[in-house]
Amino acid sequence: MPVAFLGHGSPLNALESNRYTQAWAAFGRSVPTPRAILAISAHWYINATAVTSMRSPRTIHDFFGFPQDLFDVEYPAPGAPELAEEIADLVHPTWVGADVDSWGLDHGTWSVLTHAFPNADIPVVQLGLNAYKPLDYHVDLGARLAALRDRGVLIVASGNVVHNLGALDPQRPGAGFDWAHRFDEDVLTVLHDRPGDAAALHEHADYRKAVPTPDHFLPLLYVAGLTAEAGDQPATLVDGVEYGSLSMTSYALGTDCPSADGDGHGAGLPETPEPSDTNL
Repeated sequence: MPVAFLGHGSPLNALESNRYTQAWAAFGRSVPTPRAILAISAHWYINATAVTSMRSPRTIHDFFGFPQDLFDVEYPAPGAPELAEEIADLVHPTWVGADVDSWGLDHGTWSVLTHAFPNADIPVVQLGLNAYKPLDYHVDLGARLAALRDRGVLIVASGNVVHNLGALDPQRPGAGFDWAHRFDEDVLTVLHDRPGDAAALHEHADYRKAVPTPDHFLPLLYVAGLTAEAGDQPATLVDGVEYGSLSMTSYALGTDCPSADGDGHGAGLPETPEPSDTNL
């Protein structure tokens, strides 16, 4: 099965049609039907490594200040407790906890899957990001998940390469600051040339601006680990930096999905001039 990193941006993308959401939909159409989906979302950033293991994960609306239509969105995909057990066995001796009731599918997962797999009929398990672990832990764990691809599991990581909400400029739709473009482009170079070294990106001159907090960057490191394990190069599904400091770039590994075309506009950002990390 393929692997994808999808730059998810605002929750409003769940309701919108723009070149980013169209790229997610095209990716979903390009892959064979998965046995299950392992989602790695920026928004389950916790103090342990865990996977959801309930039969019916709830749709979590982990944001505020958005239209009621967004809170009405449900993504009723079934869970897969057996996959949670399989993941724990696969990465042993790394400990992975089984979450039976505290989480579900947050907007980092369902805002992209509602376009890629709109029928919500494929089982979904979500992996929690361990906030206490260094960057190389996440690269290594990604590489150790590679066997799932041969078992019919589609891995979808969801975050943003550049995610600095404090620097957002509403006057820059479809455009980014120089440092944001530079970091976005250098990340792609690393993924192509030396994905196993992706943790070293924290030494990049623009890292602190591009990644003021690691939550949205960590999902990319899982794809880096998977890419290193595969010995292949990911393809860019769609790229672009919105409002100065939000990269919407998406990658896929192991698929012939065509790249999206467009002008880079329409990231679906809220109109408020002071968004918070809860919003995106």
